[in-house]
Amino acid sequence: MATPSGVEEFVPEFAEAFPFESFNRMQRAALPAVLDSEENVVVSAPTASGKTALAELAICRTLRQGGTALFLAPLRALTNEKEDEWERFEALGYSVYVVTGERDLNPRRAERADILVMTPEKADSATRKHDSPRYSFVTDVDCCVIDEVHLLDSDRRGAVLEVTVSRLRRLCDPRVVALSATMSNVGDVAEWLDAPDDCTFEFGDDYRPVPLHAGVETYAHGDNAFADKYRRLYRALDLAEPHVDDGGQALVFVASRQDTVRAAEKARDELAERDIEVGARGDYDFHTDAEELSNDTLRQSVIDGVGFHHAGLSKADKDRVEEWFREGKIQLLFSTSTLAWGVNLPARCVVIRDTKLHDPLEGEVDMSPLDILQMLGRAGRPGYDDAGYAYVVCDGSDAEKYRELLADGKPIESRLAGELATHLNAEIALGVVDDIEDVMEWLETTFYYARAQSAPEAYDAGDSLRERVSATLERLVEDGFVEQSGLAIDPTPLGRLASQYYLRLETAAAFHGLCERAGGDEAGDGETIDEAAVLRTVAEAAEFDSVSARRDEREAFGAVLGGEGDDLDPGNRKVLAILRAGMSGTTPAELQSDAWVIRQNALRMLAALRAFCERFAAPRDASLVRRIEARVEHGISADAVGLTAIDGVGSGRASKLASDGLATPGDVRTAGVEGLVSAGLSEGLAERVLEGAEALPDLSFEWNGVPESIGRGENAMAEVTVDNAGDGEPAGIRVTVNGVEMSAETRYLGTTTVPVGVFGGDAEELTYEVEVAFPELPLAPVTDSRTVRVE
Repeated sequence: MATPSGVEEFVPEFAEAFPFESFNRMQRAALPAVLDSEENVVVSAPTASGKTALAELAICRTLRQGGTALFLAPLRALTNEKEDEWERFEALGYSVYVVTGERDLNPRRAERADILVMTPEKADSATRKHDSPRYSFVTDVDCCVIDEVHLLDSDRRGAVLEVTVSRLRRLCDPRVVALSATMSNVGDVAEWLDAPDDCTFEFGDDYRPVPLHAGVETYAHGDNAFADKYRRLYRALDLAEPHVDDGGQALVFVASRQDTVRAAEKARDELAERDIEVGARGDYDFHTDAEELSNDTLRQSVIDGVGFHHAGLSKADKDRVEEWFREGKIQLLFSTSTLAWGVNLPARCVVIRDTKLHDPLEGEVDMSPLDILQMLGRAGRPGYDDAGYAYVVCDGSDAEKYRELLADGKPIESRLAGELATHLNAEIALGVVDDIEDVMEWLETTFYYARAQSAPEAYDAGDSLRERVSATLERLVEDGFVEQSGLAIDPTPLGRLASQYYLRLETAAAFHGLCERAGGDEAGDGETIDEAAVLRTVAEAAEFDSVSARRDEREAFGAVLGGEGDDLDPGNRKVLAILRAGMSGTTPAELQSDAWVIRQNALRMLAALRAFCERFAAPRDASLVRRIEARVEHGISADAVGLTAIDGVGSGRASKLASDGLATPGDVRTAGVEGLVSAGLSEGLAERVLEGAEALPDLSFEWNGVPESIGRGENAMAEVTVDNAGDGEPAGIRVTVNGVEMSAETRYLGTTTVPVGVFGGDAEELTYEVEVAFPELPLAPVTDSRTVRVE
């Protein structure tokens, strides 16, 4: 009797959600554990063997039971693809919601969703904020599917995935189904997730739909890095040529978006010179479709059978490239590694041209072994090829390393040890860990602990592992992130802010130190936090420690900075130059390649520093940081930055208004709709901009009881009333006399009255000033003053 394999037989109510009618051999073997058991499941299987269907089966089981499923996707680009693919579930009446950034989150949709899709970073953020109404939905998850769980071994992202899954299990204990490419220590992952033996699967290469022939090829290394790229490209084309010439397809992975374009252009010329026939110039329908591409270079390239694919292309262009590659109209495709993790787009031949890449924050780094194996696994098209061919092109000195990787695979290691203090602080700040015993219990929920039990010599397992965590806790206490009383441990405000803003602890300490120097506590010496100090502190953040500066970039520093930051390391000075240039919207060409990534990270740092200033310094300091933040984001002058506080006004409109003499929200209110139309806005837009400006703080001051003069030794009590005609807003109100602070308070400002004491002393004149600063808006502080003669 034949073993049932049809989708209709196992999940009849979800049959329409699957793009095929029968399960393959691997899927059938794992199906009972995924669909019929309540236990956690771990599946390791070769690329392209059909693991996605197992994820969907786990989701089906959860939906059957009326539960909520969470799918953790390795990349942000893939979360959107899942949303498209899983419209099949939407058609069956289930809700799929991709959880994006804080600003775009729709809590009601998230709460009502049957299937949530997140990256590990978004899930980390959500679980950190689980006790807030916006993110409480994350504690209702009944099943968590981890796609590509071997990301645990990723230098930058592995620890985040590890602690997030451990935290989620402590919060709501969902069923976990973890899927992975082939790994040699699947048992360690199963041990971590408490998956029993009969729910742990390790499918070998015999389950690959197409056998894989993988090898390492070297090239003649020269002194010029630019020329070496082309030497590797010609080597890659040598390897791809027989397959392309035979009507097959080749996929070549390169280091960057720009490299995909340059390599495709060069490859077109080289294939023509080698007289290799590719392309579909006679296919007029294809030619017509290609005209619709928005990328000019891509439009010219695909007609010759050569394409490129990277995250910077429009979605429509990417979709077309993928479709044409599947159809064989594109025979040679150049891509970044993103394609290997996401779209199921196999080729007969896969070549990795670049094993090193430039990271804006890390400099030149080796491509991750996980990425290498993931890319090579794309070789071989099921149903079309009898075999797949995969090659790594590298320098001779690296060849043995890659041969060992291909022969033995890569055991998955924990990356938590290097970030232990940061993540332990986060668990304490969240209240997940609140005493010494909890610390050790938390440790035992981590993959770090599970892996250490099986590889004690590499991890110093046992007592020394506990000692390491104990020493880490002691350092957190010493450095002011945690308070300990007996066995109880509590987060300090410093520890909470470091966790909330995902800061390295060294950076949090530096931000705290800047606030202390501004006189934020009793130990402060009253130094002013100025623009230069803010930018320097961010540029020196530990998150930028690995930024490197090329020679041509260093030559650009002087034009931007003059002598500012001469004593900084070149990498930190590069960050400073990008921030300074970004504030004026004129980044030199030499600095542009890394500018976007560095600015995005710096904006996160500035938002954090603003919160530190609110907590440890003063609202006026936070206000300054908020204006710098807005200038870095929008590239606008200090005079006009306040315009970006108006809803719907970004850098373009702000610059336009400023050039017409409307530099502040007050100017916009005075101009009215007529003046805004004169400045070039449409009437409808002018009405919306005016409405936004009128909602912002609009202050007036009334001084009562302040005399024109006072005798020496006399005193009088007066007051100043601050009235805000706009919407209420958090504000810091500070009163000084002759520059010396008399009072300061923070409140939600509508109308408020502040007492002012007038005392006749030694000075001949007393100048009283009230300053109102808005820490959450990029508006300059507003001041008003009165002068009293002393007679």
